[in-house]
Amino acid sequence: MACSARILVTAWCFFVGISVSVPGWQELVYGLPPPCESYIYCTGDLLKQVQLARLFSDDKHFVDMPLRESPELVLKKFQQLVNVTPGGILSKEQLQQFVSSSFSDPGQEFEQWEPQDWMSSPQILAKISDQELQAWASDLNAKWKSLGRKIKDDVRTHPMFYSQIYVPHPLMVPGGRFIEYYYWTTSPKHLVSLVQLLLLCCRDSYWVIEGLLLSEMAATAKGMIQNFLYLVERYGHIPNGGRVYYLRRSQPPFLTLMMDAYLAHANDTDFLRENIHLLEVEYEFWQRNRSVSITVGDRNHTLNYYNVQIGEPRPESYSKDWELASDLNEDARQELWAELKSAAESGWDFSSRWFLSWPSSLPATLKDTKARAVVPVDLNAFLCKTEHLLASFYRILGNTTKAAQFQAALQRRLEAVQAVFWNEAAGVWLDFNLLKKQPNPAFFPSNLAPLWTDCFSDQAAAERAVRYLEGSTVLSYKNGLPTSLSRTGEQWDLPNAWPPLQHMVIAGLAKSSSSRAKEIAFDLARNWVRTNFALYKKYQAMFEKYNVDGDGKPGTGGEYQVQEGFGWTNGVVLQLLDLYGDRLTSGSPSTLFRAWIIAACTIFLLDLKW
Repeated sequence: MACSARILVTAWCFFVGISVSVPGWQELVYGLPPPCESYIYCTGDLLKQVQLARLFSDDKHFVDMPLRESPELVLKKFQQLVNVTPGGILSKEQLQQFVSSSFSDPGQEFEQWEPQDWMSSPQILAKISDQELQAWASDLNAKWKSLGRKIKDDVRTHPMFYSQIYVPHPLMVPGGRFIEYYYWTTSPKHLVSLVQLLLLCCRDSYWVIEGLLLSEMAATAKGMIQNFLYLVERYGHIPNGGRVYYLRRSQPPFLTLMMDAYLAHANDTDFLRENIHLLEVEYEFWQRNRSVSITVGDRNHTLNYYNVQIGEPRPESYSKDWELASDLNEDARQELWAELKSAAESGWDFSSRWFLSWPSSLPATLKDTKARAVVPVDLNAFLCKTEHLLASFYRILGNTTKAAQFQAALQRRLEAVQAVFWNEAAGVWLDFNLLKKQPNPAFFPSNLAPLWTDCFSDQAAAERAVRYLEGSTVLSYKNGLPTSLSRTGEQWDLPNAWPPLQHMVIAGLAKSSSSRAKEIAFDLARNWVRTNFALYKKYQAMFEKYNVDGDGKPGTGGEYQVQEGFGWTNGVVLQLLDLYGDRLTSGSPSTLFRAWIIAACTIFLLDLKW
């Protein structure tokens, strides 16, 4: 955004007058609880010594390892070793030997599972005109068979031996590093890649479920939704992922949106009636634990943000978190670790979106993360859609009281989104910073999330969003819409492009009444499909993220290598092929131009002949 636009954005804040009320915001964070109560997988000396010794290239490896003996016995043996070791710090060799004798390799909680409702020729294939794209879609459809997993019953009967959280139904895993189900999104190489496949978050799972439904695998999709409902019933919310060390943080709330997607294909009203109370439980988790009051002018608005009040390093990234906070005092360290978990709860781990220092002449780093200071546009857009759907669901079920309750909540949300996020100077919705009491003028695809969730009242919003996109440089990237315009080395920044963000923007623009918005939506879909297809031909793989620079390649940056798989990437591509399959082609623009020249020349020669 130009400097003058930044000034206008800032001036808007002072003009409307904004105050913020966040309970406990200024309290000291020292003494925050750990990620979970396990003295093996979440906190304690054993975890600290093993992770700081860096026995494995990825900290996640250790905390995914099942125990060979009871936790009490393992801790007792470890303490005995500590007691006889001078200084109490075991050598790397001692730790390697102890871990080898006390733990098994990760991934043994799972068994391969092939979905019974898979079919080789779902109807979506007939909607794709281009033969190469049709064959590719058939390959993606076939990948569902390799991504299926089922948690062994031993995890249910002996949960203390595992960090894995049991769920009763089979599931689709993301791919790559992640070997569990995750709410929002999916190698050591080969064996560890397979092992690290298996935990799918709800956000990730939303796009996987949409892909499954397009592949006519409604039973598998329903099973995944049942797993998330099981977690809500057990914990009161959906953890970030299916490991105990994720228990005290969630991710963007998509469960109600999943139910809506399933009902559109299955019309299973009985399933909705049996479980709508759990959809409401998840919604209330966000209202009760992740809300903030913002006053604009003389109006008070309640919105939601990511706020994980949990201390200590993230177990799955322990050594990185410890090193990052090494020069801080205890209070500052605990605060930073809580901020990192809050950013992880957003699914955008990590990004300049959460850095406090914008705009600044000094480059920001991960240590500048202040995710709890940001009220995000997209989170509130998702909850806006949730309120709309809950009102609609209760009307379907004949509960007019509940329907009116959520309709009123939706109206309050629409007013809050307009008052707090809509920025007239920028012509788009912008994240709001609680500490600076002003919007973040930076570009993120999430700025357009209200278009996707219909969380706006002004029908001119789509046209304004078009002008916002055309006024930036983001449409000049032909491999996808960049996640931001900041190069920080973090994976949720330039040069990476992420599948769900592409879909949200494309789908939001596509359903508007603006012809120009529809054109941009198609252009973005064409670019994304061609990027994915080109890399699939090169690597025979789908990736969790892609690089928008140059000729296109897998994404970069962040805490781990780019992951193959990849459930949500497959789901987004299938959705775009379903939307535009009759128009999309597999060729690059240059290839299509050459084909056009050849066709024109042929017609010209035929005219000469006649």
